[in-house]
Amino acid sequence: MPMHRKALGKGLEALIPSAVATSTLDPAAPAPDGVRELPIEEIGPNPFQPRTRFDDESLQELASSIRATGVLQPVMVRRDRDGYQLVVGERRLRAARLAGLEQIPAMIREFGDSEMMELALVENIQREDLNPIDEAKAYQALVTRVGLTHDQISERVGKQRSSVTNALRLLSLPVEVQDMVSRGTLTAGHARALLGLESGGDQLATARYVHSKGFSVRRTEALINRKLRREHSRPRAASKLHGLSEWETRLQQKFGTRVAIVAGRKGGKIEFEYYGQEDLERLLEAWGVL
Repeated sequence: MPMHRKALGKGLEALIPSAVATSTLDPAAPAPDGVRELPIEEIGPNPFQPRTRFDDESLQELASSIRATGVLQPVMVRRDRDGYQLVVGERRLRAARLAGLEQIPAMIREFGDSEMMELALVENIQREDLNPIDEAKAYQALVTRVGLTHDQISERVGKQRSSVTNALRLLSLPVEVQDMVSRGTLTAGHARALLGLESGGDQLATARYVHSKGFSVRRTEALINRKLRREHSRPRAASKLHGLSEWETRLQQKFGTRVAIVAGRKGGKIEFEYYGQEDLERLLEAWGVL
């Protein structure tokens, strides 16, 4: 059965000029196909690289392959005042360094910052191992820094528009929850389920609980649905009538758990939820009791 090759978005090919059109950048140096060997130490990083985590095991495997067969696909660079700046091929460059190579085949191209950023973002998005938060941040950069619409991004990367929009929604989660997704502690499915909760503090507390219990995505969705039904069935709290919801939100963000301020005629109470002995001890420690 033939192996299915993931299709590239149209934008990546459209952004890369042909070798014929750009090989005149340095007529004496490049080979006819525009590829030349460049010293690795002269190639600086791509400032627009969206990937924040590189899998060490995967890099070591690629380095082993490079030791055996060399770099099969050249990287792409642009000229820089200190030498060259990487445009496409971060993993290949890193793996070549690990393999002990001093030079790497490269194509020299002329790119402006906007084109360079788009190439780096699109190339990384099209790799299946990009974590969901880095992918969402790459989409966000394409929107805010390149000026693409969700439809244009969808065309560039070969994904449904709804996938792009849903990925961007993950960036509304608390930073700690995003970090859990980035590390693989929670999946994108868990994160999308957490978006159903309105409060950042509630999202964080539920994320911690779900992780501690090892809940599947389906079980997480069921937990959140129960929470929402319980919330909708409660009468409107007096705290909301007195404008105390902002203080609830601040407490939830500070302590990472659901907090309710219940006002009475002359006083009231503050309720903190906890999700097990370990979570209770965490709160007690935060209050200075332990």
